[in-house]
Amino acid sequence: MTTTLTETPLVLDPAAQELLFREARTANSFTGEPVAEEQVRAIYDLVKWAPTAMNIQPLRIVDVRSRQARERLVPLMSEGNRAKTATAPLTLIAAADEDFHEHLPVTFPHRAGAREAQRDNPGRPATARFNAALQIGYLILGIRAAGLAAGPMAGFDADAVEREFFPQGGVHPLLVINAGHPAPDAFRPRNPRLDAAQVITTV
Repeated sequence: MTTTLTETPLVLDPAAQELLFREARTANSFTGEPVAEEQVRAIYDLVKWAPTAMNIQPLRIVDVRSRQARERLVPLMSEGNRAKTATAPLTLIAAADEDFHEHLPVTFPHRAGAREAQRDNPGRPATARFNAALQIGYLILGIRAAGLAAGPMAGFDADAVEREFFPQGGVHPLLVINAGHPAPDAFRPRNPRLDAAQVITTV
């Protein structure tokens, strides 16, 4: 059976393509419209279906919702990220759980001994970070799918954030994401992207 490409080889609706990719940009400021906890859960319930190695799902998220929690986080951000974190309607701390293997009997039940194998695996921390980073990418797209804008930031004291928000140990923050409805001045001009010819090599 042969497949004939239509006008575009992409199946995704063009409006969704614009929402998720072409028109979406990192937001630096937001309106005061709140983001409900139910909306955060709906975003996660969508993006949780995206793949991770062995279905390990190491992403852990802290929804920094209370004023007291925001006041604990803001001083730990880099100076240029403090004001926008203080005023964003939603701030999420996205982290990697090294102890993801404890859930494998449920999330990867067909592989007997998977939990024990990962418990003894010296590469487990790197596996957790890599797959949590994948999930963060999905999370950003999920925020966009909800009609919101995301402002991901790596500028923060990761050790201090870990001590403050993950004192149990074994969970390492990778990114802080502000999100909400973008303010009129939210976006900087779009930066260029590499063309496919610069990235893809066919062999």
